[in-house]
Amino acid sequence: MKVLVVGSGGREHALVWALSRSPQVKELYIAPGNGGTGGLATNVPIPAEDVAALVDYAAAGRFDMVVVGPEAPIALGLTDLLQAKGLRVFAPSAAAGQLESSKAFSKDFMRRYAIPTAAYATFADHAAAARYLEAHPAPIVVKASGLAAGKGAIVCQTDAEAQAALRQIMVERAFGSAGDQVVIEEYLSGQEVTVLAFADGRTVKPMLLAQDHKAAYDGDRGPNTGGMGCYAPASVLDDALLRQVVARVLQPAVDGLAELGAPYVGVLYAGLMVSGGDFRTLEFNCRFGDPETQAILPLLRTDLVDVMNACIDGRLDQVALEWAAGSCACVVMASGGYPGDYARGFEIAGLDEAAKLPDTVVFHAGTRRDGGRVLTAGGRVLGVTSWAGGLPEALRRAYAAVERIHWDGAIYRRDIGAKGLRAGKEAA
Repeated sequence: MKVLVVGSGGREHALVWALSRSPQVKELYIAPGNGGTGGLATNVPIPAEDVAALVDYAAAGRFDMVVVGPEAPIALGLTDLLQAKGLRVFAPSAAAGQLESSKAFSKDFMRRYAIPTAAYATFADHAAAARYLEAHPAPIVVKASGLAAGKGAIVCQTDAEAQAALRQIMVERAFGSAGDQVVIEEYLSGQEVTVLAFADGRTVKPMLLAQDHKAAYDGDRGPNTGGMGCYAPASVLDDALLRQVVARVLQPAVDGLAELGAPYVGVLYAGLMVSGGDFRTLEFNCRFGDPETQAILPLLRTDLVDVMNACIDGRLDQVALEWAAGSCACVVMASGGYPGDYARGFEIAGLDEAAKLPDTVVFHAGTRRDGGRVLTAGGRVLGVTSWAGGLPEALRRAYAAVERIHWDGAIYRRDIGAKGLRAGKEAA
């Protein structure tokens, strides 16, 4: 098979890594890729948002499958345009992708199909939203409705913070047109867990549970990020509760979109808040998570190509997902200042030394190559990932690899997986 992956982050590096392990894949390309993907695939210098150029390239190259990683090209209709050219695509249509591209659509969809979620209100007018906040005291959550690279949800602990967040989104336009509408939500407490599932338009099959760490700093402090690390499997949901999530969240979402004429094919991601044996849906994403992908795919034993083809062909019910025993942990190394302003262009040292550690891979995100050097080129730079028979050893290996990697101003959280370790001790 000849396969094209679209995207440039750590998620896409992990997808390329997993696809390269399939004996069915003979040619592998990624557009545009990053400083690490070139070792496994051919980097093609087409931005993920340039859907017209991607369609022309994919059609001319006669690819057997196109795998779309990030959310932006999905929202721009890349899947629809590729399918119009007769290409097989693993990613939802733009209509189905509204579950992520419009939080306003998503919340209304959840209410329509009785999917448990937080109470909310949607606004396109700043003054009306500000009045709503006056009547609904903090803690509260203010979200840009559109795509904001995982940073558009602001958890506000005081009324002043809530009004400031609203100004930042709607007046100062911190997230551009993503802030044309805002969703103001009830604050939920508990533990966050990510449930990713493969979907073929009718059937959904969940992957291993993962727990992301969104806050920038240890102890879940600081601003929201795209994700500072992850581990899988997470034990936040037992088997009975996971069955409820499938029955009350994932399957209704797939069935609802089919009813609306937008069958969902690809990966459906539900972010949940779990508390006291119950859960509510924080958000849907319409693609593999980042960094959840880096922690989940190393444990997938079933050939990823077989799963993707089954989704595209509507026969996911005929494929069994098999997982390796043990745990996987991913620690994100980021540029100093992230998720705010940060500098680029620092040379990264120690990558070869880290890669020599057992059952460890360093997924690149914000990197580029300059001759023989690898330089920082983004906020989240690397996803240092290790797996082992248990979570303590997976974390030990990942942090041992992190300690071998250096550049000026590198930052990372030192408590990835701490909740999972505590849960393991309590269970014991």
